[in-house]
Amino acid sequence: MTPIAKGLRLWHTVRWLKPVQVYGRLWFRLARPRPDLRPAPGRRAPGGVWSEPARREPSLVAPTQLRFLGEERDLDAHGWDDGALAKLWRYNQHYFDDLAARGAAGRVAWHRGLIARWMAECAPGGGTAWEPYPTSLRIVNWIKWLMAGNEPVPGMLDSLAAQARFLSRRLEWHLLGNHLFVNAKALVFAGHFFEGREADAWRARGWEILRAEMPEQILPDGGQFERSPMYHALAVEDMLDLANLMAAFPDATSPGDRMAVAGRIGPMIEFLEALCHPDGEVSFFNDSAQGVAPCRAELEAYAGRLAVPVPSRVPVPLRVFPDSGFLRVDMGQATAILDAGPVGPDYLPGHAHADTLSFELSIDGRRVLVNSGTSQYGVGPERLRQRGTAAHNALTVDGADSSEVWGGFRVARRARARLIGTETTEAGAVSVDAEHDGFRRLPGGGVHRRRWEFLPGARLEVTDAIEARGVVESHWHFAPEFEVAVDPTGSGLRVSDGRLAIHFSAEGAEWRVTRSTYSPRFGSSIPNWKAVARLAGGSSLGPHVCRVRIEWHPCTSSSSPTTSHPR
Repeated sequence: MTPIAKGLRLWHTVRWLKPVQVYGRLWFRLARPRPDLRPAPGRRAPGGVWSEPARREPSLVAPTQLRFLGEERDLDAHGWDDGALAKLWRYNQHYFDDLAARGAAGRVAWHRGLIARWMAECAPGGGTAWEPYPTSLRIVNWIKWLMAGNEPVPGMLDSLAAQARFLSRRLEWHLLGNHLFVNAKALVFAGHFFEGREADAWRARGWEILRAEMPEQILPDGGQFERSPMYHALAVEDMLDLANLMAAFPDATSPGDRMAVAGRIGPMIEFLEALCHPDGEVSFFNDSAQGVAPCRAELEAYAGRLAVPVPSRVPVPLRVFPDSGFLRVDMGQATAILDAGPVGPDYLPGHAHADTLSFELSIDGRRVLVNSGTSQYGVGPERLRQRGTAAHNALTVDGADSSEVWGGFRVARRARARLIGTETTEAGAVSVDAEHDGFRRLPGGGVHRRRWEFLPGARLEVTDAIEARGVVESHWHFAPEFEVAVDPTGSGLRVSDGRLAIHFSAEGAEWRVTRSTYSPRFGSSIPNWKAVARLAGGSSLGPHVCRVRIEWHPCTSSSSPTTSHPR
């Protein structure tokens, strides 16, 4: 890439930033407050009931043995900030999520030792330990552990107060988004847990930020504005935690804040359910993975314990979330989740993938078509590949991404998507039409239009159309359980997992099959099959038009692929 091209890419990346992100970054680097180690304020007596929060998978597997992101490490061997380990793994060390994980009550002795060791070995104000994001999550998790009835470890309350003081002067205005939200949430937790003027100031500052961020980050249709199902699930947990805290300390809570939180949780849970597959786990749009947020069932059970009203689910074939840009179709055995929205907020696309107009499909409760998922953060070729369009069930032109993802968390020019229309017929068919302009930046590039038609009788048709020069390809990724073979004609695919037989036929394209990887969790990389349909310009359907027909039925001995080979 030429220096001019790099400069233009940088310009198209930073031009969307808010002023506070620019001067906030400078302030964050230059302002280095000293930790305030005065004794903690007194504890506030709860006036209400604290409920059991959502439970995660355990991460503390022995007194000093930690498992994060698919990797198990020993604290004695690596300490708290080993630069040889990935930054995200080190972040997880300092969250203390295990304090609220499944079976936490049986690991209290381990937890006490871990908390004491952290206080002894992580110098106040230094290293990864005291960065704002892990500090925020740790404050909340320590308070949850204490609210569960555990006695404080000696020095723990003083440390909690020192962390809250330090955090209050290290808020992540330069990042905004979920980082600023959890900063504010931690101040609210500390401000409710402690009492006195200092605690009141933390609580007031936290609520001031949350009152501004809730309508910004939680869209009217219930979706979290970064458009990641995983981060949406984390936002649901944040809101439920706030509702739990306010129920435990009703005298320190305003009715307006209580209503603002409770009124948003129902639509958020409804949105989460729509973005999950029948297996109960999230779909993989943008940065999403299983095992990071509590699963949907845990969050719904948490809402039930808090008696938070959740909308009743009325079965309908099509649900549209216009603000987020997602749609869900349920027809017979098929469930599809469609992305026809922005990649994220213009000023905060760090967790965006170039997945515009991609979709995922489950049949008979099993995932069939999947986006490739997210196995890692940071900077590197695999991170870039997973964010790229070709790692999703979407269309590329000359190998270019629909949005210019680069670095680890950067996006320059981005696709603008538009939902053209939807239709549900009396016969039970559902159609969705959408488009995006992400390829217009290319020489001879035009608008990509996609039409999904869900038809009675276990059929789906997907039609892509684009005016473009160069090589146009449609990418299709299959769950690892499925074997894929190309028909001898080259225009069809046979797909099977031994129970379900699926046939793909393409009009206006020819298939090839290759190997890829699927990452449903951080740290995982599972081999799977990927099919690519290369569109033939000037077909009977028009310039670069391809219609893929998908039909499925229970497996018979003659319907399974006999080979799975790249072409």
